Amino acid sequence: QQVCGAQESRCHHGSCVAQHRFCDGTDDCGDGSDEGVAQCKNFTQCSFDHNLCGWEAAAGPPVWGRNTSLNLGTSYGVPTRDHSNNSRTGVFLLVGSAPTAQASGTAQLSSPTFQATNSCSLVLYCHLHGSATSNLSISYVTNSAKHLMRERTGDLGSCWVRERVDFNVTDPFKVLIEGVAGRGGTVAIDDLILSPGCVKEQEKPVALLPSQADASPCATDEVACDNGDCIAAELACDFADTCTDGSDEKHCGTTAFESGSGGWHDVSVGRLHWGLQKVTESDIFLTVFLCPGTFLALQTGEGQMVGPAKAQSPLLGPSGPACTMEMIYHIQSDPQGFLAISVTDHTTGTTQLAWQTQGRGSTSGGHVRVPLGERSRPFQVELLALVDLQSSASVSVDNVTFEQCCLNMMSPTAAELSCNFERGMCGWYQDLSSDFKWVLSTGQGQGSDHTTGSGYFLSVDPSVPWSHGQRAQLLTSPQEPAAAPRCLSFWYRLAGPQIGTLNLKLWPEGGEEMMLWTRRGTQGHIWHQAWATLPTTGQQRYQVAFEVLRDGFLGDVGLDDITQTVGPCRAELSCSFEAESCGLVASRKGTWQRQSNSTGTTAGPVADHTTGTAAGHYMVVNTGKVSLPAGHTAALTSQPYQLSVSAQCLAFWYQLSAGTPGSLRVFVEQSRVRKKVLSISTMEGSNWHRSHVTIQPDGDWQVVFEAAGTGGDHGYIALDDLHVLDGACPEPASCDFEQDTCGWSSPSDPRLHSFAWGWKSGITLAKYPGPEQDHTLGTRNGHYMHFDTSVLGARGTRALLESPPLPAATDSCLRFWYQTDIPEHLSSGELRVMLQGMAGRRMVWSVAGHRSRGWQGAVVPVQSPSEFQISFEMTTWRWPMEGTVALDDIMYSARVGCHSSPESPVEEKPSGSFGAEVVLSLLLALVIVALVAAGGWYWLKQRGLASRTPTESNSPQGFDNITFRD
Repeated sequence: QQVCGAQESRCHHGSCVAQHRFCDGTDDCGDGSDEGVAQCKNFTQCSFDHNLCGWEAAAGPPVWGRNTSLNLGTSYGVPTRDHSNNSRTGVFLLVGSAPTAQASGTAQLSSPTFQATNSCSLVLYCHLHGSATSNLSISYVTNSAKHLMRERTGDLGSCWVRERVDFNVTDPFKVLIEGVAGRGGTVAIDDLILSPGCVKEQEKPVALLPSQADASPCATDEVACDNGDCIAAELACDFADTCTDGSDEKHCGTTAFESGSGGWHDVSVGRLHWGLQKVTESDIFLTVFLCPGTFLALQTGEGQMVGPAKAQSPLLGPSGPACTMEMIYHIQSDPQGFLAISVTDHTTGTTQLAWQTQGRGSTSGGHVRVPLGERSRPFQVELLALVDLQSSASVSVDNVTFEQCCLNMMSPTAAELSCNFERGMCGWYQDLSSDFKWVLSTGQGQGSDHTTGSGYFLSVDPSVPWSHGQRAQLLTSPQEPAAAPRCLSFWYRLAGPQIGTLNLKLWPEGGEEMMLWTRRGTQGHIWHQAWATLPTTGQQRYQVAFEVLRDGFLGDVGLDDITQTVGPCRAELSCSFEAESCGLVASRKGTWQRQSNSTGTTAGPVADHTTGTAAGHYMVVNTGKVSLPAGHTAALTSQPYQLSVSAQCLAFWYQLSAGTPGSLRVFVEQSRVRKKVLSISTMEGSNWHRSHVTIQPDGDWQVVFEAAGTGGDHGYIALDDLHVLDGACPEPASCDFEQDTCGWSSPSDPRLHSFAWGWKSGITLAKYPGPEQDHTLGTRNGHYMHFDTSVLGARGTRALLESPPLPAATDSCLRFWYQTDIPEHLSSGELRVMLQGMAGRRMVWSVAGHRSRGWQGAVVPVQSPSEFQISFEMTTWRWPMEGTVALDDIMYSARVGCHSSPESPVEEKPSGSFGAEVVLSLLLALVIVALVAAGGWYWLKQRGLASRTPTESNSPQGFDNITFRD
């Protein structure tokens, strides 16, 4: 049988329960023996089922009134059942939220007068729900003063919470229970239980003090300053002094706890609660982190539920973008314990985790700075903690401050837009109204940063479990008006099989937002540099914002090394025309213009090339005889490109309308001298086509796109996705993937269950697996295309990698290298080569998923009577299928068939590890053969046959080295 402690009593079935848990209205023993009639005959309990049991409710309004859940209905905030009977018809006392401001205030309930005592205790069950400002207080009143014993503020949830108060009073006294129901909330109590030590006083009754609300000189929607002035309640705790004595900000969470809780109030309902506690110099572990004095600590509570203890600040706000909360903390716990800070926004009804630390099995702590940022009023900060206090664990908090939280206060780093994120966020901050978050990251399987390869960058993963909503925004503080343009350069990464959109926007104060730059869909697991010119803003202040849209869910976005410089940006090396015309200027108005076809009525392509949608943008010129008569031209000229290497590749996508669209001529201009490098006058089909040309200038150069009219009634010429790359252009549809993807594209659409191939190097990434070496260079720094098959599902999901449109072919050849790493027992997938043209799609090559253990070459003859595209398709008919597929060194020979080339890639090129296995195997085989030969020679010699000439034989001598190919 269990041995009970000094402060415990035994239940009928033998277990031990704390003595103060007997006769408290809750069955703690489990067999009801702690609440038996005989056991509790000297306790006085009031369930309010019939009357107030001698308690007196002061006249209101507001007033404590008997009520039931059945009578109150299902309104939010009201108790669903009473505590005594657990019934909708059971009675409890209630203070409802006031229907009018004049009726709000404090409801009072007082006990009879009790004799002076040191053994009187009160247990009651309270229900505070629906409002963050509801309040319940328990005091005792003598003829000289009122003494607060216990107070509850805030929303405790839809449950009955046990409270116990012990009275040690040297004069006759009354117990005073006061309730204030906040807007939209209720305060209820039930089962008031007085211990036998509460003895009524017959001779010296105590006169009850007047209501605190009645004594207040302020209106119900005001609060009183210490000097007697009244201010609007919404001006209290707004991080700015409104009272002349500053008292409106005195109890707003900034505190060292030496003079009280500083406005923090405990709203815990379980076995743990927050309370004030003193630390002394003898507390060795605590003095490492906390100064001697009073602090807020986790303590044993009165409840039974196992859950985190919660302390809330008062209602705060509004706050400015630089707002942070700082504190000193201490935690001693195993890894299951934690201390956290969350923020509840009462406008949106959401709670967000702002900071968390877990136990480490030992004592830890220190100073923490938690960004709160710009928030509207009202919001509350919450301290959450959960440890096992019975195992010597502890949590404490001290020296809480709110820094730079005034709405109009700017951070000292507010103007620092240039940032590599190695030492913080500089002038950037997370928009806390965003649906999901930018995170300061060091990789976590996504890859390294751009600055050092081992430092910090910002990332967004729209697939993390706590993500919701549509956007994550990274903002600057409001910047001073800009009198001159500036250039913002940055490095970004858009990776993943279905990643969404990254935008760069400018928000003028009081004006419409401006899109400066945008990219959508995977750009490979590669850092790319981009530029955007920040325009002048006149007299308007402005903010800059990076925005990730959740129009894709699989992948991640990275941002690093933002730099702001004076003056406009140089010519952009990559332009999709989604945000602007990238500095390309038309020779005269009414010719080239940037547009989309979202209305469906505009003359031009029905969809752009970048997004493949009618909402996408491109540059277009009307070549009809009215707009551009025969013999007339319209030029579109870029900004100067800086010469970086001896040869550069200019690539772009174009579309010519049917009929007589005119011609498109491309010139390279240096020192006002033009040289024609390309001319296009016909186009097969109606799709976007890709063209490229190698430029070999001797200095800075510009490209000029010139449209010439030919007198047709209607027509247009359109351009999209302009790129300038270092190095000569490869042959069409050929690519080693070292510089870019050479026009190969991989569309993804969640609605069509299609996924995009990725572009990466051999550097190992947990989130994006693939070969450790490429085929071109044979190193981890080489690049290739890859796809993680685990994202494929059943019902025909697939991943396509498509070439640009190619002209008809009679005897062409496709060569490429591939590597598959798919377990054979999961090989339900297939890698296919498809040709798509006017006659539809047909498969010309395929291989089932397997472990190839190295790069393998393939040769595919290609024939098509009309224009066509080559596509690599990875598909499966069973899910899941774990594994990866990679492609590299695609070579397309348009005029030479496969039979005439000596460079057909038919042998397997082992990876580093597999090659080592082959070498070791051959060496071992040679050693074994040598040993066998030596042994055989010795045996023959012993038999006297060593000098005999062997009989000739037609059979092969020695052994064959046979390489088995997967």
